[in-house]
Amino acid sequence: MTAQADFVPLNLCVLTVSDTRTADNDTSGDYLVLALGQAGHRLHDRVIVRDDKYRMRAVVSQWIADDAVHGILITGGTGFTGRDSTPEAIEPLLDKLMPGFGELFRAISFDEIGTSTLQSRAFAGLANETFLFCVPGSTSACRTAWEKIIQSQLDARTRPCNLAGLRSRLGER
Repeated sequence: MTAQADFVPLNLCVLTVSDTRTADNDTSGDYLVLALGQAGHRLHDRVIVRDDKYRMRAVVSQWIADDAVHGILITGGTGFTGRDSTPEAIEPLLDKLMPGFGELFRAISFDEIGTSTLQSRAFAGLANETFLFCVPGSTSACRTAWEKIIQSQLDARTRPCNLAGLRSRLGER
């Protein structure tokens, strides 16, 4: 019988991408900070930036380069409007895409918002051994992503496998 893994707290960053959100009304970022803390993880940093791909890249690049950061949760900028540019900003920074995340998010979201889920460009990937999850800016979308996908994948106790358990092998060449 295999021994049960212990919970391993991770250092996570939260980035809110929005032209209108502030520290006073960032309910999506507030939700993610609360949820990751309740799950036993540590908030390493939190930033709100305008929907500008260069500002996003600057913040995320700094976090990716920091060995203390294990994961980044990005909310906002994943839609289809002219200002939505999170995928264009972040995907070039990724070493590997995680296509299953976006596919699963949209499949789960279909039960909640129907065909409107087609407008979501949610995605995830890996950069310099750091997991990145990019989800829509609504608080309900953040809740769906965290509670139904991300939380269990960042928990080393999730079976049969999880992203947290891969951390020790991410740098293998």
